[in-house]
Amino acid sequence: MALEVAERNYGEQQLVLVGIKDSGLIIAHKISHYLKDIFNGEVIVIAMTIDKKNPGVIEIEPVIDFNDKIILLIDDVANTGKAMLYALKPFLEARPKKIQTLAMVERTHKSFPIEVDYVGLSFSTTLDQHIYVEVEDTDVIGAWMEEDAP
Repeated sequence: MALEVAERNYGEQQLVLVGIKDSGLIIAHKISHYLKDIFNGEVIVIAMTIDKKNPGVIEIEPVIDFNDKIILLIDDVANTGKAMLYALKPFLEARPKKIQTLAMVERTHKSFPIEVDYVGLSFSTTLDQHIYVEVEDTDVIGAWMEEDAP
């Protein structure tokens, strides 16, 4: 995925990777690690905290000027698109050059108009199935799918 990010942003001077805590931030750091060898510009990693069930309050650290920046919003799983849609709010108050999205796993049950630009795996699931990405320290351990109990 890092190769695709570098290719689609060839010639750019800077990328801002915004990882949605916790798993999205770990993935953002992994992507950043791979980009340092293949992307000629500067790569900045920023942490975003958002309550995915009630996404009213969003915190970004460190706070930077997003004007004229290329932003890559990163999450572990794109389920309904709700978290990523709300996560766009701080960037809409600025004037970024480009906003892209990345998810390790994407489900096909979007309820919100979010299309993921970079996808590790895409699954067709039922509404009763949920996908989880497991992380440990700074590594992505794996992903699995569970079905809701009847």
